[in-house]
Amino acid sequence: MPRKEPTEGTDGWDGEGSPRRRKAVRYAVPVAVAGLAAATIGLVPAFAGSGSPDLPKISAQDLIAKMAKSDVQQLSGTVRASADLGLPSLPGGAGGAGALGGGKGGDGGSADPQSKLMQLASGAHTLRVAADGPDKQRVSIVDKAAEYSLVHNGNEVWGYDSGSNTAFHHTAPEAGKHGKQQAPKDLPKGLQNATPQDLAKQALQAAGDTTSVTVDGTAKVAGRDAYQLLIKPKQTASTVGSIRIAVDAANGVPLKFTLTPKSGGAAAIDVGFTSVDFAKPAASTFAFTPPKGAKVVKGDEAGATAQREHGKDGAHGKDMKAVTKDIGGLNVLGKGWTSIATIKGDGSGLPSGKGEGKGKGSGGDAAAFLDSIGDKVHGSFGSGRVFSTRLVNALVTDNGTLYVGAVDKQALIDAANAAK
Repeated sequence: MPRKEPTEGTDGWDGEGSPRRRKAVRYAVPVAVAGLAAATIGLVPAFAGSGSPDLPKISAQDLIAKMAKSDVQQLSGTVRASADLGLPSLPGGAGGAGALGGGKGGDGGSADPQSKLMQLASGAHTLRVAADGPDKQRVSIVDKAAEYSLVHNGNEVWGYDSGSNTAFHHTAPEAGKHGKQQAPKDLPKGLQNATPQDLAKQALQAAGDTTSVTVDGTAKVAGRDAYQLLIKPKQTASTVGSIRIAVDAANGVPLKFTLTPKSGGAAAIDVGFTSVDFAKPAASTFAFTPPKGAKVVKGDEAGATAQREHGKDGAHGKDMKAVTKDIGGLNVLGKGWTSIATIKGDGSGLPSGKGEGKGKGSGGDAAAFLDSIGDKVHGSFGSGRVFSTRLVNALVTDNGTLYVGAVDKQALIDAANAAK
């Protein structure tokens, strides 16, 4: 099987900027852990089904080639997604994922795609998806009391939250002298890429000498025959146990995705089609007009609203790129499944809670929160705390340096010792 070099780096981290805001550093630990865990939702294609159809034998190499050659760009269907990443709760009772959301209520934040992407990092959700090539996608998150829809049609992007009757609107500029339109690049990739084949490619990027890839039987998914591709890290320090992708036997489209932690238990990410149709969706699927009386917020205005709601210096309302820009430069250690991202701190260390005030949202609350979820560790690097989810662990040293990755605690300590 051809080897592919793993991508080093983490989407959304650009390593630019300097540690100008102490508060951003102090809140960065839970934000980084939650954000990186949520970013694994980018590995999401789709699944659901039962049965083991009798299909011709196929090698892992040929199955991967079948996926790569798949040219399906039109589909519609219903997806059931669940995530059990073990994210911590932030001060004030907000969930780790929700605190990254960037605004609530009727000022536009509830319709901002950034906030909706973070909601997918925990719990179970039903989504309706449709795609017609790279310029037309629609994703709707269906909850009991409301529905959120993100519609991309050419250079227009709409986000609409029925609960607050609020719409988010973004228009992309023309690209190039030929006037070709493009989707806004600042929208969450997990919601931009509605087709599962784009998402499955990310899971296969590490399929080199650090990975075992085999075909492990067949399955019936959303009424379609599928092969099961089993991906397992060879690196023992990885927190990932296995990734299982069900691949449509007829057209090579990934239909099911299950990521199980090495620690066992329920799947950390379990996303898949319950129904799927590869016919061309109706053009009306991608048309959107705000309902009468809806509050319409432009994309840049929604970002400004979120910043006002959560404070100019806070990490709330920011995406991971903005947070890491505040923290400092990014470096990536290792490769494959045990890559560790490091961010140098400003030397201010972990918040002590002394002299920071005791009001809600103060540094004192942040310190108490970090103490409650972090395990104290020591090494030749000094001391620090490890913060854990079921997949992503983070070590922040007492001088403020952050080590984070889908690796076990000892791997983070070893990396910090080696960097001393």
